[in-house]
Amino acid sequence: MALRAALRNKCGLLSQLSSCGSHGRVCVSPVLVTQWRNSSTSSKIKVDFDQSTGVAVMHMQSPPVNSFSLDFLTEFCISMEKLEMDKGCRGLIITSSQPKVFSAGLDILEMYGKSPEHCGEFWKAVQEMWLKLYSSNMVTVAAINGSSPAGGCLMAMTCDYRIMADNPRFSIGLNETQLGIVAPFWFKDTMVNTVGHRTTEISLQLGTLYSPSEALKIGLVDQLVPEDQVLTTATQSVTKWLAIPDHARQITKSMMRKQTIDKLTSSREADIQNFVSFITKDSIQKSLRMYLEMLKKRRG
Repeated sequence: MALRAALRNKCGLLSQLSSCGSHGRVCVSPVLVTQWRNSSTSSKIKVDFDQSTGVAVMHMQSPPVNSFSLDFLTEFCISMEKLEMDKGCRGLIITSSQPKVFSAGLDILEMYGKSPEHCGEFWKAVQEMWLKLYSSNMVTVAAINGSSPAGGCLMAMTCDYRIMADNPRFSIGLNETQLGIVAPFWFKDTMVNTVGHRTTEISLQLGTLYSPSEALKIGLVDQLVPEDQVLTTATQSVTKWLAIPDHARQITKSMMRKQTIDKLTSSREADIQNFVSFITKDSIQKSLRMYLEMLKKRRG
């Protein structure tokens, strides 16, 4: 099922269960903290929404490393739509329930040995994840409590503010070239907007993974804290951002990000076709196979 159809079908059911009145606002339980979960028994996303603060915490819980599979991305987009629908939700913290990892990024198994149609559907879902997060009206904070390579780094950069655990064993960066993959233009643009052109140029070509201290130095993350204080600090940071009037902050955010967003929205189909033609090349499939074999040896 295509992502858009999946979102339509699932969100239609969700809206029947959770919307009220003529405004489509989400009706939530009178308790202070409400847990939103996908109807799936193997939910990859858990959202805790605190009505008293207007802040939701999204926990990625897709073992072992929160890879962006098609199912994961669909659940993520549904969760984002639900939160955006609820005008009482003004802030979002994204973190991981998996030990030592925020997210390992794109699921290679969604790109290896798959049909062009499947690869296209998968890439559209990746685009959708980025668009929903980068254009969100909510204050978004990445609570990076583990390593965050590739797509995990993209997700973090897409947030308004990034707090990372100060653990030298963790790393973050767009390391696609090390896998024989090229980061698309909107990955590149997101990083340029975060750390500047020259740093991005070096980082993308070398596929550099930065330690937390290195990431802080180049501006890839905004703050380092002890590992057990990441979520607490993120909650405190959201409060500071929410002290700014929503309309002023949202307009400013849109002004800063609109050009980057428009660049993708005006060329989504071309971007999908470029990805499909690239990822299905024999040489790229060979690189992915070698990487998967390397992972198997590590686990063995």
